[in-house]
Amino acid sequence: MTRSEARELAVRISFGIFANGRDAEEVLNEFFDKEYYDTFSGEDALFEMYPEKKQMEYIRKVVTGVSQHSAELDNYAGKYSSGWEFHRISRTALAIMKVAMYEIMYMTDIPDKVSINEAVELAKKYDEPETVPYINGVLASFFREEVSAIR
Repeated sequence: MTRSEARELAVRISFGIFANGRDAEEVLNEFFDKEYYDTFSGEDALFEMYPEKKQMEYIRKVVTGVSQHSAELDNYAGKYSSGWEFHRISRTALAIMKVAMYEIMYMTDIPDKVSINEAVELAKKYDEPETVPYINGVLASFFREEVSAIR
């Protein structure tokens, strides 16, 4: 499994946690039960490979981190969503942005441009076409205003 695929899983799991309001650790433990995970392999190519140790650590870190910092990340998404009211942001777009913002803020071993680019690519796959430049703009503004000032 590639890092991009692991990131995609992290976004999908985070989306599910936001939608259902469940505990991140509980969801991760259930989701990565090998038998349960294998039931998805015939439905979606993303599930054909079970994450190896390094990717599993990444997914768990991102999902739990996004969950723990959810309010902070929501605030940033709202702050940099010029022209969009926060309640109009799709849950998919929000999950994608929160994963990217978490990586940028708390996982400094991942290049910022990679986090932003991967978020844009995930938006192309999972959201409406007009959402792609919106996500790119929000993340670019977030990085420029919040992150580059402290680095």
